[in-house]
Amino acid sequence: MPALETRRPHWAVGCAVVALTVALGVTAPSRAWAEPITLGEALSRASTSSPTLAAAEAAVLAAQGRAQQAGFRPNPELDLSIENFAGTGGFRGVDDAESTLSIGQRFELGGKRSARRRAGDAEVDAARLRLAVARADLLNEVRVAYAEAYADGRRVELARDQFLRAENLQTIATELVDAGREPPLRALRARTAALEAVGRVRATEAEYAEAQRALAALWGGSEELPEPLAPAVEAASTVSVDPAESLDVLLAEAEVASSIAVFDRERTLSRPDVTVSVGARQFRGTDDTALVFGASVPIGVFDRNQGNIAAANADRTGAEARRNAALAAAIRRTRDAQTALRTAEARLTFLETRAEPEAIEAVRIAREGFAAGRFTLLDVLDAEEALNTLQSDLITAELERSQALAALTRVTETQGPTQ
Repeated sequence: MPALETRRPHWAVGCAVVALTVALGVTAPSRAWAEPITLGEALSRASTSSPTLAAAEAAVLAAQGRAQQAGFRPNPELDLSIENFAGTGGFRGVDDAESTLSIGQRFELGGKRSARRRAGDAEVDAARLRLAVARADLLNEVRVAYAEAYADGRRVELARDQFLRAENLQTIATELVDAGREPPLRALRARTAALEAVGRVRATEAEYAEAQRALAALWGGSEELPEPLAPAVEAASTVSVDPAESLDVLLAEAEVASSIAVFDRERTLSRPDVTVSVGARQFRGTDDTALVFGASVPIGVFDRNQGNIAAANADRTGAEARRNAALAAAIRRTRDAQTALRTAEARLTFLETRAEPEAIEAVRIAREGFAAGRFTLLDVLDAEEALNTLQSDLITAELERSQALAALTRVTETQGPTQ
């Protein structure tokens, strides 16, 4: 794609904008200041400033806090009771009052504390994997948005090149009309083509600005207009990756483990705990003291936590089903991404090596023949339109390759949970 191999220098872009203004007497759309940015810089900004990742990181901290809380034992209880006072007869006043000060401790039975800790640790593992998945999803969005913004920038340049070619063709047509070699209608048709090219420039510039804002939004830069410097082309990985090791499947496995740990925790809650208390009682009437010992155990007649156990069991079944679905989806997405990448690369190679050179040669022949009077303006316009369409298809093919590569990178991501 000779005309689009590299980004045009800023002075050339400025010349195109000036030509739009001076030659056609219209005001060129104003361009906000754009910041050049590489794909690596875009990925780094998103990794450090994305609100999405901040939320996922906060979820990991919350899970760690719950896991820490799950390891604590129940607090002891201090109890003070006063009896036999402010009554009638001999119990009037406080002379015969009895006061008891005791301390009680609930002892968890059935492995409740260890089950809570296992459930908390499993939730931390799942939260870390959710963070890893969120990061992989975000970086995939950045790669795709970067490729789309770069493609839209290329379309702006292509539209400006098309305008310059249309303007040149208009000049030639006017000269031929003035020389009496073409009817006046030909010059009007050439001018119409140039005006249509102006409309394409304005439309592509608006789409480019929208794509820039969409890219900047991924790291919270709502006021930025990042300008991608190079296409997001990376070498496709040739390493065979087991879909069962992909991040989405690893997360599904972690959620299964968490659901099993929660189910075990809920089952332990059906077992009663024992609360033991010991204290001292003072008999104010005789000024004697005595030890008091007590123990209590709830009677599991009504509440045996059966509802929560049933719910946890259903959650475990659902997590296992989601794990199986995630594995099937990972296999399908991997194959789809590989197929899409091969198709995009084949199409791109054909357009670059065969279709575009022939279209460029056809335009050259048509223009030379038109200037010599051998071809009509319509012949040139047809050749120009074919070249415009092909070059637009070439940009689309490059974008599709970048999108397929980003999708393949995402589905084969195997990074473990973030520590």
